[in-house]
Amino acid sequence: MAEQDQSGTTTSGTKRGVHGAWASRWTFVMAATGSAVGLGNIWKFPYIVGENGGGAFVLVYLVCILLVGIPIMVAEVMLGRRGRQSPINTMRYLTEEAGLHGAWNAIGWLGVTAGLMILSYYAVIAGWALHYVGQMASGAFQGASAEQAGAIFGNLLADKNTLIYWQTIFLLLTMAIVIGGVTKGLGVAVRILMPMLFVLLMILLVFSYKHGDFERGLNFLFSFNYQALTWEGVLEALGHAFFTLSLGMGAIMAYGAYMPEHARIGRTVLAVGFIDTAVALVAGLAIFPIVFANPAIEPGAGPGLMFVSLPVAFGNMTGGLLFGSFFFVLVTLAAWSSAISLIEPAVAYLVESKGFNRITANLSLGLMAWVVGLGSVLSFNEWADTRVAGFTFFEFMDFLTSSVMLPLTGLFIAIFVGWIMKPDTVREELDDESNRVFFSWRWVLRFVSPLLVLVVFVLGLYKTFW
Repeated sequence: MAEQDQSGTTTSGTKRGVHGAWASRWTFVMAATGSAVGLGNIWKFPYIVGENGGGAFVLVYLVCILLVGIPIMVAEVMLGRRGRQSPINTMRYLTEEAGLHGAWNAIGWLGVTAGLMILSYYAVIAGWALHYVGQMASGAFQGASAEQAGAIFGNLLADKNTLIYWQTIFLLLTMAIVIGGVTKGLGVAVRILMPMLFVLLMILLVFSYKHGDFERGLNFLFSFNYQALTWEGVLEALGHAFFTLSLGMGAIMAYGAYMPEHARIGRTVLAVGFIDTAVALVAGLAIFPIVFANPAIEPGAGPGLMFVSLPVAFGNMTGGLLFGSFFFVLVTLAAWSSAISLIEPAVAYLVESKGFNRITANLSLGLMAWVVGLGSVLSFNEWADTRVAGFTFFEFMDFLTSSVMLPLTGLFIAIFVGWIMKPDTVREELDDESNRVFFSWRWVLRFVSPLLVLVVFVLGLYKTFW
C-alpha cells in the first residue's frame, strides 16, 4: 500500500482522502441535497414564490440557479474532489500545487468559519421545531386562535432555559451523526434521513390535498402572474438561488472531497439543484393549502408562518394534531441534515491537522457552537433590547454570515476556479464533460456568476444599512 503524506497525496501520486468516500454518487446527491434543504426551503421559498408572481418567479429563479448556483457549486465540488481534504487543507494543497500566494487559503477558512457560526444560531431555531413536535402532539394547539398560538410562541422565546435545552438536544443529535464518520455516520444518516423527509413531505401533501384549500394553494404558487414579478423579486430570486445550495460555507467542498473519483460532477450537481427546488415547491403545496383553509390566516414570512399560523391551521383541522406533529418532524429532519454539513468541514480539519479524533473534534466544536449560540438564545429574551449598530446578537450573526461571508466566499471560489487555476487542471477534473458543456460552464463562471454574486453582496449591504 502506498504511503500518504499530509497533503492527501500518496507517494505513488494518487490522491486519497483520509476520511473515506461516499458509497455511491447517489449518496453524495442525498448528502448535498440534505445540506441544501433546510428551514428556508420549508417556509421562505414557497412564500417568496407566491408573493412574486408564482410560476413567473420560479422561471426566473431557475435561470438564476443555472447562472449562479450550479456553476459555483460545480466549482466548489471540483475543488473538494481535487483536494480530498477539509476545505482549509484543500485550498492549501491547491494553492501550493499551482504555486499561488497563500492568501487564497482564505476561501477555506471563510467557509469553515461561516459554517460554524451558522450552526450556532441554526441549532437554536431548529430547537424550536423540536419543541413544537411535542407541543403539537400534546394538543397544545387544539382549537387554538392566532392570539393563543402567538402567546405560546412568545412564551417559548421568553424561556431561555427551554431554548437552551432544545438547542443542546439538537446539537447532540448533530454530533452523534458526524462522530460516525463519512461512511458509517454521514452516509448512513443521509440514506435514512432524506428518504424519511421525502416520505413525510408526501404524507403532508396528501393531507393538504384532502383537508386544505388545494386549488388556492396551487394558484398561489404556480399562476404565471408577471405583473407581480418586480425587479426586487428578480433580485430576491438571485439571492435565494445562491443561498439555497449551501454555497460558500465549506459544506459542499467537504462533501465533494468524499465524492467518488469517476462520478460526473456536472450531472450530479444538476440533480441536487433539481431535487432542492422540487422539495421547496412540494413543501409549498403541502403548507399553503392548509394555511388558506383557515380564512383568518394570511401567509406570512418568517417564524410567524411556521410557529404561529401553521399550528393554528393544524389545530383547527380534523387529524391536524397528528399531521402537525409530522410537519415539525419534517422541519427537524431538514434542519438536521443541514446541520451535519455545517460542522463536518471543521471536524475534518481538526482530524487532519490537529491530532483530534472524530469524537474529540465533534465535542470541541459542538461546545464552541453551543456557547456562541447562547448569544442567539438570549437575543430573544434577556438581551432583546441590547443592540450593537442596530443588531441583536442573533441578527448580527445572521447578517455577518449570510450578507458578508457567504457571498464573499462564493465570489472568491468563482474567481479562483475561473481565473486563477490553470485551465488544464480544471479540465482534468471535469474530463467527462463535452467541450461545449465545459467551455459554456467556464465562461459563465468567469463572467456571469461573479457579477451576479457581487450584486447579492452589495444588495445585502444596501438592504441592511440604507
